[in-house]
Amino acid sequence: MGFSRRSARDALSALLIAGTLIGCGAEAEAQPQVRRGAPLEGDVTAALDPRTDRLADAIAEESGPEGSIEGEAPVLDENGEIVLGLQTPLFDPSGTAMRSFHAALRRAAMGEGQARVVVYGASHVAGDFATGTLRRMLQQEFGDAGHGFVMPAHPWPHYRHLDITVESNHRLWEASRVRVGESVAGLYGLAGVALTSSSSRAFGRVVTGERHASRFELFYLRQPEGGTLEVRIDDRVVGRVRTRGADTGGDYALFTVPDGPHSFEIRPRGDGPVTVYGVAVEREVPGVVIDTLGINGARAAAQLLWDETLWAEHVRRRNPDLVVLAYGTNESGDDDQPIEIYERDLRRVVARARATTPNASCLLIGPSDRPIANRDGTFSERPRTAMVIDTQRRVASEMGCAFFDLVGFGGGPMHMVQWAAQDPAWAQRDHVHYTLRGYQRLGEVLHGALLDGYDGPTAMIAATERPAAPTATP
Repeated sequence: MGFSRRSARDALSALLIAGTLIGCGAEAEAQPQVRRGAPLEGDVTAALDPRTDRLADAIAEESGPEGSIEGEAPVLDENGEIVLGLQTPLFDPSGTAMRSFHAALRRAAMGEGQARVVVYGASHVAGDFATGTLRRMLQQEFGDAGHGFVMPAHPWPHYRHLDITVESNHRLWEASRVRVGESVAGLYGLAGVALTSSSSRAFGRVVTGERHASRFELFYLRQPEGGTLEVRIDDRVVGRVRTRGADTGGDYALFTVPDGPHSFEIRPRGDGPVTVYGVAVEREVPGVVIDTLGINGARAAAQLLWDETLWAEHVRRRNPDLVVLAYGTNESGDDDQPIEIYERDLRRVVARARATTPNASCLLIGPSDRPIANRDGTFSERPRTAMVIDTQRRVASEMGCAFFDLVGFGGGPMHMVQWAAQDPAWAQRDHVHYTLRGYQRLGEVLHGALLDGYDGPTAMIAATERPAAPTATP
């Protein structure tokens, strides 16, 4: 059934109705391989900027869904404008999937620890707009323990994170990650990306701006031919990191500074190749930390080609209380892949995460809407999306995770047509990605979904309930 651009605005009510889930799945065995799905219906190349409300990346990515969970009716803002994005609860039949995360939030609120989150995914995650909004909201309620894990140089030209700045001469860094068609595991580390340079002219810099930090932990590769990195904080040389070692493996360098705004910079000395995986930007205070670990164009199965020993070591070092896997949009275009193979690989990815962080909560976020653009100017539903959603929902339930339906959040199948037709727009013209407005709304809804069932205090409330610190008696 086609859907015309002219009828998009008139179809608001119909598009807010959730669709019916269909799908199937069974397990099989084979070597995982990164696949190339159906081409995108449009290409987004401009950076998403708050002033232009456009997307932040040359995104070679995602595609979208068909089934959904029925949500609440849309709301209006103070100006009477429609606020899209339904309040969508997590699908969690056990009622216990968020238990570890909520316990960590409770500790953070009481000033007794930090709540740590790692979020994996494709371009919906890579831009850090939805996750950045979620980070702001949770840190306002439970405390700011730092920005989290970030690449210290650009792995791709438009790499960015909300509330923090990354600067580099990125052409002097070689970014390694799983490419289409690869089937051999590599040392890609925590985020699935490694940056290597041998040039003494290369640099990478992270600037916290108004955000505070007191710890910078550099993740790097120790290797027999490794070179030296010069480290600068606030434009002052504070040390050198020698990456040469007798064997090959992960290593770390920690730098502590007084809590406040800072810049952290690395510069290869040119005496051999240096490979870095990222830097953790944190504070030594209770609160929330969210690591945004998205890669444009990624599929969940790519994680199976990340060397498990190094990846697991990195993940355990980050010690998350919640692991989020937000994939599926790209996979919804892989029509030549049997859904049984998709389910097999997804189960293996989830099993690795559960085995590596057995005490953490787990959440799968499904694919976004990705209607097919027909030659006559109409749009059609993408049949595979519902199958991916159904598979993710079942796998999540069976493996102790919660599931968030991104299509249900949007109002059901085909909602991207209506979202893109709004003025101002809530989705890009590629009908795959949201605008800044849409991603911010997603972050708000995720915030509500994650806190549903949380019965503990927030940091502000907890501060008033804590007993006063004892004073010294003269």
